[in-house]
Amino acid sequence: MRLNRNDYRDKVLGCWLGKNIGGTVGAPFEWKRQVNDISFYVQADLNGRALPNDDLDIQLLWLCAMEEKGLDVTSQRLADYWCRFVTPHWAEYGNAKINMRHGLLPPLSGSTGNAFKHSCGAYIRSEIWACVAPGLPHVAAHYAVRDAILDHGDGEGTYAEVFMAALESAAFVVSDLRALIDIALTYVPADCGVAAAVRTTLQCRDAGKTWLETRDEILRHHRGRLADFWPVSPRDRELGFDTGELGYDVPSNIALTLVSLLWGGEDFGQVMCIAVNCGEDTDCTAATAGSIWGIIHGAAAVPQKWIDPIGRGIATIVLNLGELWHLPKTVDELADRTQRLARQVLVRNHAEHLWSDQPTDLGDLDPAGLRCRDLAGLRTLMSGPTFAFDFFTVHVHYGDGGPAIRNGQTKPLTFTLHSHWGVQAILNLRWYLPDGLHVSPAPQGSLTFAAYENSKAVTFQFTAGELREPVTRAVLEITADSRPTVMLVPVMFTNGNLLPE
Repeated sequence: MRLNRNDYRDKVLGCWLGKNIGGTVGAPFEWKRQVNDISFYVQADLNGRALPNDDLDIQLLWLCAMEEKGLDVTSQRLADYWCRFVTPHWAEYGNAKINMRHGLLPPLSGSTGNAFKHSCGAYIRSEIWACVAPGLPHVAAHYAVRDAILDHGDGEGTYAEVFMAALESAAFVVSDLRALIDIALTYVPADCGVAAAVRTTLQCRDAGKTWLETRDEILRHHRGRLADFWPVSPRDRELGFDTGELGYDVPSNIALTLVSLLWGGEDFGQVMCIAVNCGEDTDCTAATAGSIWGIIHGAAAVPQKWIDPIGRGIATIVLNLGELWHLPKTVDELADRTQRLARQVLVRNHAEHLWSDQPTDLGDLDPAGLRCRDLAGLRTLMSGPTFAFDFFTVHVHYGDGGPAIRNGQTKPLTFTLHSHWGVQAILNLRWYLPDGLHVSPAPQGSLTFAAYENSKAVTFQFTAGELREPVTRAVLEITADSRPTVMLVPVMFTNGNLLPE
């Protein structure tokens, strides 16, 4: 298998062009539950400028984060960038920011008290991970989950971004959309809402239904409820589509994105129009469909008539521009900078064959080889904070109820230590606790790793006395005998005394 670097560049540029186009054409219809009827841009005053869109903005921030801090993306690092540079306070963005500023680490920042963890804010920023890891969906998926848990935690929004990142990464080397969907489905649990909505879409396609019939079937079974200030058309009210769970938005929108691609096929304009005409989160569905189409077909295939009205510039809306002066200004600059990062990711993952001066040759590619290798690992990242050290990784599982604890309550936390060393080690565990917080079975002890052991779990029971502060913090110190290793794992509890029983 071989991917020519110029073919890669054309696909990356196609991705960002499609993203910019889709975000602009869908913007006027965002969050209107209705069937639309467009055939092109409806804005008469674009004047060669794309509309600003958060679908692209946060990906520009992640690009800068990787350029500044390197390829070792962690959720904690992205959270610091989020708190400093992401400005909105709406829906999942705002709920996550409240939690982060309260001291909650991802995925707790996205899971705790967040009614919008099943919404659309994460999958719309999946392309950056796919583009820096072309043909490596397992790498793109691990980047994506570290991103999505910031504001979607253990919700469907995280599954959605992982699904899309895997699909888009595989699209650099696989052009058949059904094969791509099959690959992406292996990266999410079969029983999650995203997978169920995707299966409904494929069943409708196989049954010969129209895109409109499929759209209605998706909303019939997988819809959420729009906020009261967003309109629902009389037609959709008659069909009963004005009900549902508030914030449960992403399964249906992932499905509608695929509807536009499956029914639009090779026709870029049809893909854009079907995405918008289905309604719902139209700027997101059209933008993601445009990026996937652009990766599969390349920038050279994007019709010029769709590029001319918006040009090649990038406009931003949700970033703190007062401190971000080095953002890409055009899709071409974005493609260039993405390409530089991708080269590094491919080298690190021993995939230099996906960056070749020779002509592209994918004749020996087996799409089955792109399927998920570590679904359990992806799900672990969603279940609690993970701390990576040089030779060990520590995962903290808070269990039911998240980080909240009440006066007199005992709460278990499970710590799973993974060794990447492959040698014997004696690890000493010692707790540093504030007044009023007690731990059992003991505040200190040891774990022994044999050379053949790669993971061990230990559960501590924490009991709260009289909580006086909004947040109670503790630190687990892990040291290794005969080695200078010191690993500090922070733990925090929120004051749950005012929460309902």
